[in-house]
Amino acid sequence: MQNRSYNSHFILLGLLNDTGANVFLFAMMLTIVFISLLVNILLIFLIQQNHQLHTPMYFLLSQLSLMDMMLVCTIVPQMAAGYLTGKKFISPTGCGLQISFLLTLGVGECFLLAAMTYDCFVAVCHPLWYPILMSWQICLTMTLVSWILGAADGFLQVVATQSFPFCKTCKIDHFFCEVPMLLHLVCGDTSVFEYAMYICCVLMTLVPFSFILTSYNLILAAFLHTKSTEACKKAFTTCSSHLTVVGLFYGAAIFIYMRPKSYRSANNDKIVSAFYTVLTPALKPLIYSLRNNALKGTLKKCRGYFGAFNHNRLV
Repeated sequence: MQNRSYNSHFILLGLLNDTGANVFLFAMMLTIVFISLLVNILLIFLIQQNHQLHTPMYFLLSQLSLMDMMLVCTIVPQMAAGYLTGKKFISPTGCGLQISFLLTLGVGECFLLAAMTYDCFVAVCHPLWYPILMSWQICLTMTLVSWILGAADGFLQVVATQSFPFCKTCKIDHFFCEVPMLLHLVCGDTSVFEYAMYICCVLMTLVPFSFILTSYNLILAAFLHTKSTEACKKAFTTCSSHLTVVGLFYGAAIFIYMRPKSYRSANNDKIVSAFYTVLTPALKPLIYSLRNNALKGTLKKCRGYFGAFNHNRLV
């Protein structure tokens, strides 16, 4: 194989084959994407409409929805355009931007979920100290740090990836540019970079994940010692929803980025990637809102308001 630089276009083989049977799957995926964008926009709207929800917990939740919407918009348009037009080329700049945005949002969510766990921990274990330990200044600082760490990781990995020589046939067996799949195309030795990426994944994934598990152990201990059944039920509802989202997100991230190169399978990676870039962003707001009485109450009020507004227009 001849070497070449990061100057020619890549070919994304895509998630779906060009067969009639997959037209239905493609339509279903676009439907899920539409639902994902709709429910995340609705969640942000509901949080903005109800002043009682202008708290650090719901602010972090709105930031999570924002990251999910940006993640979907980073991946799906390129995939849909390639499937519909048959032109599955992507420029090096476009590939680098995809990797950068993907890692920015992915790593940002890792730390944002940790921040949401800290919020839950303080609310359950130190409720009297909540205004101090989870002030708006602390909340905004944690949010900003999440974005910055994600952006720094994305920038460094894109710069490192662009420095490798790629083989002549640059076909990416994926539906978007992702660093583990690009490493299959490198003609040189990538062991040092893979080791550095593994260490980075440990720091960016396992460290906040360990913090989350430790926090929930303390929350569980607080549940066992609480005397208020109503407070315990309310806290358990909030934390169980968050823990479900944590399991979905971190499970997919660890599966994709922390397996050795020799154990990777293109088909398995594509399925898991589709799960966390398309399906999970639609599930997160549903998981948070289905058991949240404040959000459901705000939705009912908005429905009543718009119903009365339409009735007055007709009259």
